[in-house]
This record gives sequence, structure tokens and C-alpha cells, in this order.
Amino acid sequence: MKASRGLPVFVVSKKSESKLRAGHPWVYDNEIEQSPDLAENGSVVDVVSQKGTYLGSGLLSEKSKIRIRLISQNANDRFDESFWKRAVKYAVDYRAAVMGEGFSACRLVFGEADRLPGLTVDKYGDILSVQVLSYGIERVKGIIYKALVYELAQHGVAVRGIMERNDAAIRELEGMEQYKGWYEADFLPPAPSPVTQIEENGIIYEVDVLNGQKTGFFLDQKYNRLAAAKLAAGRRVLDCFTHTGSFALNAAKGGAEHVTAVDVSQLAVDTARENARRNGLLDRMDFICEDVFELLPRLKEEGARYDFIILDPPAFTKSRKTIGSAERGYKEINLRAMRLLPRGGFLATASCSHFMDSERFLKMVKSAADDAGVTLRLIEARKQSPDHPILLGVEETDYLKFYLFQVI
Repeated sequence: MKASRGLPVFVVSKKSESKLRAGHPWVYDNEIEQSPDLAENGSVVDVVSQKGTYLGSGLLSEKSKIRIRLISQNANDRFDESFWKRAVKYAVDYRAAVMGEGFSACRLVFGEADRLPGLTVDKYGDILSVQVLSYGIERVKGIIYKALVYELAQHGVAVRGIMERNDAAIRELEGMEQYKGWYEADFLPPAPSPVTQIEENGIIYEVDVLNGQKTGFFLDQKYNRLAAAKLAAGRRVLDCFTHTGSFALNAAKGGAEHVTAVDVSQLAVDTARENARRNGLLDRMDFICEDVFELLPRLKEEGARYDFIILDPPAFTKSRKTIGSAERGYKEINLRAMRLLPRGGFLATASCSHFMDSERFLKMVKSAADDAGVTLRLIEARKQSPDHPILLGVEETDYLKFYLFQVI
């Protein structure tokens, strides 16, 4: 079956129709009621209701359970090179508008939130770190990359290189190979060093776009680090799961009396220490390589004193099936942190799993407080920075929760 403009047409269930009308852009394989005989993998297809009403157009992924990812709900769109260039322009212009000085290091493309599903683009100065996780975007990535270079030039940025971090296992579910390395094209100069420097909140970091976690650095807590830094002045701070030291460094720069940064990875600890040296903050910091779950009770036994504890763990769950065990993990570290804090002390606690929604996370924190025998005063509730925009109706884009509390 073909639509009048020549795109293959997929008929979806009433359940899928309801979700698409509510704003969610995914069609699962078991929601398709009727499909055409011929539809090329990665191509753009039309989605209609059982009554034939147009619902949107999206990228087909034959090997994925997410069979179609919408990129438009405008029946007049034509999916040529100009369409992808417009999408890139909207994404870049949005970041330039909302990030201000933070535009120098930010997320330029956030997948579904920019109607570019499966695409992540992080900007580290004049280097882009890119991850492509959908087959349809893989087919048009050359157009997208060239458009990124052009649009950034309009904002005074001459891109020196595009690093593809396509080393995620999820690519295999889309029928694509894993790899990482520089993208080569005639619109790019010769590949630079994969190690570069960025400045965030006045702090200099070294970022390795080839070997760093994910795309090289975690940009989504940018302004939450500033919020934490405001409470750090004159206090003894314990930063758990420090990774490259970003919260710890912000606290030290914010005037903390002393900051202890903790991570289970020796490489992370060494990187955090080097970042502290680079920023002239070593004299007020120390570093521990240890499992936080084991460290917190030991510190309690030793009578350690901290006025402010920061908990920024990795996602304890990436599946709804394991949310129960993840919740127990979150509760344990929060409970132990609360037992370590004095009356009047501060707690920053976060979760980066969208499966652990805000309501459930706050309920967990309250349960931990009850078990610790303390009362918490909520100072501030925050989300990810605006370069990771939340698309209403798409819960996957609303993933980061960050709370500041005081123990009273």
C-alpha cells in the first residue's frame, strides 16, 4: 500500500494511535496491524490509523522492536536533504539560545527531543562527539554531519573533527556494527587529537572523546553542579561517585573548606585528581578509590565529619524489570549518607534512570529518612540542563532527577 506522495504506509493499532496522538514518537513491532509488501529498512514511512487518518512519518527499523520512530507529524513534509538540514538548524539554534556561555560545551542533539531519533551529538569546543543508534539516522548521517558543521560556522565555531562513538551494544539490535573513530569527509580537516579541553562553570576539564565514557563527559548536570557549589562554601564535602570530579571541583571552587572525592574506578580517581591539579584546587581536596556502599558505613564507624554529601551514582537500572533492586540500592546509599550527616547538614542526591521516576524517587528518599530517624527539608528540585530538553509525552527524555535537602 502506498500513500499519494509515494511513501510506504503502515497501519497501527488503536493503542499505538492513542500514544502517537499524545506525543510519543515510537511504534512497536506488535502495534502494527498492516504493513506494505515493500519498505526499505531505514527509509521514511507513513503511519496511519485503522481508519486511514495520517498520524505521522518516521524511520523504519526492521530489526528493532521499536519498528518506527516518528520524525514528523506534518503531512506536507518532504524528506529530502532540506528536511534534515532544517532539523539540524533548529537543534543548534535552540542550544545557542538557551545555553549562553554554556554553548561552548553542550549537547547539540538529544535524539527524540529534537526529532532526530537515536542521534546524540555532544559539542566539546570545536570537536563533536556523536553516537548513532538508529538505522534510519545511519543512512542520512553524512547530510546531518555536514549540516552541523555549516550551522556551527554560523555561530562562529569551526569544527575540527567529528568523533563517532558508535561502540554501544544497542546498535546490534538495529543491525549495525559497533565501532569508534574519526569520521572522515571532505568538509572536515584532518583528524585532531581525541583529547581536548573544555571549560564548564569556570572549571577546566580534559575530555577524551575516543576513550571517555559514552561521548566523553557528562554534560547534563552542568547547572546542578552550580546549585550544589552554592551550598558548599565553608563546609566539608563528600562527593560520592565523583567520576572525573565535576561536583567535587565545583564544590571546591565554590569555597568548600575541604572536599573528598570518591569513586570505585582508579582511572576516574586519577582523572579527578588531575583535574583538581589543573584548576589549582588540590590543596583543598583528597581522593579515595573505594566502593561507596562500603565506604559510607566505614566513615560512620570512624566518626568522620561531613557537612554536605553529594550522591550522583550511575543509573542503577536500565530496565523496568530491575527497578526494585535499583530502588534498594538508591535507598541504601541515601540512608547511609543521612546517618553520616549532622543536624543542619546538606544532601544532594540524584538519579539518571528514567525508570526511577520523580514520585518513586522521592518516596524512596522519604523512606530512607524515616529509617535514618531524620527529617528532610527540600531546598530545590532540579532536572537536566536545557540542552537535554524534555519532550512532553516522551518519558524517556525526562530522566534526570536532582534534589538538594537539609537534615533538620
